[in-house]
Amino acid sequence: MTAESRAKNIKILIFDVDGVLTDGQIFVIPNAEGHGIEAKGFAAHDGLGISLGRLGGLRIGIITKRNSQTVAIRANDLKLEFIYQGQSHKMDAIRDILAKTGATIDQLCYVGDDVIDLPVMRQCGLSIATANARKEVKAAAHYVTPNPGGFGAGRDAIDFILTAQGTLEKVIEQYLDESNAAAASSDVGQGNM
Repeated sequence: MTAESRAKNIKILIFDVDGVLTDGQIFVIPNAEGHGIEAKGFAAHDGLGISLGRLGGLRIGIITKRNSQTVAIRANDLKLEFIYQGQSHKMDAIRDILAKTGATIDQLCYVGDDVIDLPVMRQCGLSIATANARKEVKAAAHYVTPNPGGFGAGRDAIDFILTAQGTLEKVIEQYLDESNAAAASSDVGQGNM
């Protein structure tokens, strides 16, 4: 089965965070109390892509091993439906998502970059690796994004799915429609929780 035919069936899209929605770098800045403040960079193209995906009917979320207030803020800004942090075994979160939605594993796409993502990628309907992914992850993927994590890989995944489903151009026009309230309210980042 081709990656395009797999993408036609996708209803849920789940991203890893570090190395997928970011470039994988983690900046720890000390504060006055000697504690670290974590900072990460996110690509605006991915944020707009998430808005397009939602307009196209995809249910979108993240699963990450780390716990990060920075990630929580960005996930809130993007209005992600599924937010799982502190997940050492990502299939646990996947099973929870499937139970909550009634979807099947073949209707789920997962985007990853490192070996912690392999258990999900080996089972889901469409597995996508970022251009910067480890070789083992690329080998398990049905599709590899042209761009690396933190530089539009998330948008690449969404564009790939919506193109396969034949809805990308329609969704872009919906996003550009000034009378579309859902589009106007999407990806309005506040940087607050």
